Amino acid sequence: MDGNAYSFEYQPGAIYHGPGVVTEFGSELERYGASRALIVTDATLADVPAVMDPLRDGIGDRLNGVFDDVTPEKYLRDAAAGARRVREDDIDALVPLGGGSSLDMAKQISVLAGHDRPVDEVTDEILDRGEMVLPDDEVVLTDIFAVPTTLPGADLSQVAGVKLSLDPAGKSKDEIPSAGVSDSRLMPTAVFHDLNLFATTPNPILARSAMNGFDKGIEMVYTRHHNPLTDGTAIRGVRLLYESLPALADDSTSEEDLSQILQGITAAQYGLSTPNAYRASVIHSFGHAIARNYKIQQGVAHAIAAPHVLRYLFEQVDGRRDLLAEAFDVRDEAATPEETADAIVDAVTQTRDVLDLPSRLRSIDGTEKAHFSSLAKAVIEDPFMDAGPEHLDAAQSDLEAVFEQMW
Repeated sequence: MDGNAYSFEYQPGAIYHGPGVVTEFGSELERYGASRALIVTDATLADVPAVMDPLRDGIGDRLNGVFDDVTPEKYLRDAAAGARRVREDDIDALVPLGGGSSLDMAKQISVLAGHDRPVDEVTDEILDRGEMVLPDDEVVLTDIFAVPTTLPGADLSQVAGVKLSLDPAGKSKDEIPSAGVSDSRLMPTAVFHDLNLFATTPNPILARSAMNGFDKGIEMVYTRHHNPLTDGTAIRGVRLLYESLPALADDSTSEEDLSQILQGITAAQYGLSTPNAYRASVIHSFGHAIARNYKIQQGVAHAIAAPHVLRYLFEQVDGRRDLLAEAFDVRDEAATPEETADAIVDAVTQTRDVLDLPSRLRSIDGTEKAHFSSLAKAVIEDPFMDAGPEHLDAAQSDLEAVFEQMW
């Protein structure tokens, strides 16, 4: 293709946005012929009536039950238990409720239920290939109807992470291998952004998760897989989030502000995950290296990493900084490229700081400067780096210097 040609294949689920939209859940299940729904969530959220009651009422007599074995680790053995539940109860709709872990678990369950293979065999194949093996293309996977209550921007995606169920004897949780799965059949059929349910999540939790979603919009601009359509949604999403995320610093957030934040998260992730490309890249690779090696939520890892990663990126490549400056409304025709980069980094730093999120790597328990070499290696090996800006040459010594700046 020449410089003006591109292809873009994206089939997101239906999006329902507003207060109380889960009341429409039963109608959406009926529309797709689903009659046996299983809520997939964690044990804590399953015990919160303000969240569970409206969803149960919305699903109505199509609700088969609740699978509440979701954990942040997203272990394969738990997904296998969920897949057995799907087969035994003839489940035809998975309803992940909560954060990204619930959605990832639902996708794993859908895959495992689709091929009904022993978990040990799946584990061996993941160890051999580094990814979860999918059922044949003609297999119809269990539909996913997502109900997020946090803001990482994972609900319009066809990818998921998984941690293997190896015997952890002699190993820390962080030493147990992780893998991924990606398939267009895993894109949620529908997504319910119910403002009433988001309002039950404490603002500090929303703030941490929002940094992940915010950074997706930023990375959508400089990914090597950008196109005019993803540029439009990403720039709009970043602008909405830059303007509205500070509202999460208050004890309570108005419905109007929460609605704008969710619109921003939706726009920022729209087009992120497609059959031929996943558009998160450098910041997410650093976030993975940190979050997978220390006990820390990924949004916090992003809060620490993002300004320093962007500074490094702009030293190496242009990074489409003029478009990012437009997104943050800091574009100045008279500014030098260096001044434009400074303005973008400052805007990201200000957003993090107003949310009162951690800013130093040394604030994470267990971190040591001696780890910088292995962390840099993990960044280089992370598959998301392949989506980074063209002409970015990630050298080990440069990445170690970025971790030094984070320290």
